Amino acid sequence: MTAMSVPVDDDLERPPLTGIAAGAVLTRLYDTHARSLHRYLSRRLDPSTADDLVAETFLVAWRTREKYRPDLGTVRGWLFGIATNLLRGHRRSEVRGLRALARESAAVEVGEAADVLAVRRAHAASLTGPLAAALAKLRPDDRDVLLLVAWAELNSTEVAEALGIPAATARTRLHRARRAVRRHLPDQHEENDHA
Repeated sequence: MTAMSVPVDDDLERPPLTGIAAGAVLTRLYDTHARSLHRYLSRRLDPSTADDLVAETFLVAWRTREKYRPDLGTVRGWLFGIATNLLRGHRRSEVRGLRALARESAAVEVGEAADVLAVRRAHAASLTGPLAAALAKLRPDDRDVLLLVAWAELNSTEVAEALGIPAATARTRLHRARRAVRRHLPDQHEENDHA
């Protein structure tokens, strides 16, 4: 097997991957990026599935390390691209979860017990019912861009790198997603005027 390079961090040297060095590189790669990947994935999926997808992201990254091209983007963007592609396999589950969360939020507003509300809030990972419903209505590609910006804190250039799309396309999808979410959410100004 020939020595290969793998991205560890945007500022780190890429050493040849043989023997002990290979394990050290993978460890540094994981230590640098696993937490932010998990935070992003756990907002879109249940924590257990997010754990699985983080592990699978690094497995795919390791197996396809020869495909990484530093000239096309950052390591972070590459990893979020892998994670988002894996997430697409779970998309139907995600949409069902968002729709269920929207229904559950409506039920809580009618007057469910406080302990049920606490459990749902923890599981929802900061989503409210109207926001969950709005996200569920988005086109999948638009939702990916919006959530990579909002939850993974990637900028539009990094999103483009992660998804393998032109930066202009990422900006267009982000604009379209934001506009659609605003359209589906209650007007906050009207609520404040009537209070």
